[in-house]
Amino acid sequence: MDADYNRYLFAADAILVTHFAFVAFVVLGLAFIWAGHFAGLGAVRNMKFRLCHLLAMAVVLCQNLLDRICPLTEWENSLRIRGGAGPAYETSFMQEWIHRIMFFDLSTQAFAVIYTMFFLLILLTIWKIPPARSRG
Repeated sequence: MDADYNRYLFAADAILVTHFAFVAFVVLGLAFIWAGHFAGLGAVRNMKFRLCHLLAMAVVLCQNLLDRICPLTEWENSLRIRGGAGPAYETSFMQEWIHRIMFFDLSTQAFAVIYTMFFLLILLTIWKIPPARSRG
């Protein structure tokens, strides 16, 4: 039982790190595009990167507007429960800090406004700093 407990909690922590990386990609990706533009980095115009960035934020926005919980959050919570942690578990150092950074106590409507504004900022960025057209 102890081996299963550790395996489930380890998997939940791995999902938490993946979730954090996804959020960092969306937030830091936009900062990278603008900073890279002013620094003259051609990489910020990479079409695949820009489409992945736009799609990532579009998924977040759609989930929120459809009042859906992120599948990564659901999966992490399910693994924690299977690992015996339950909803009121003692957290690991990594888990505690990642949760403090990523999750805020705001209403769904507040997140809808934030996500919509961030998505519109990404669209503005595509207009102001367009991705390079692929050569075909």
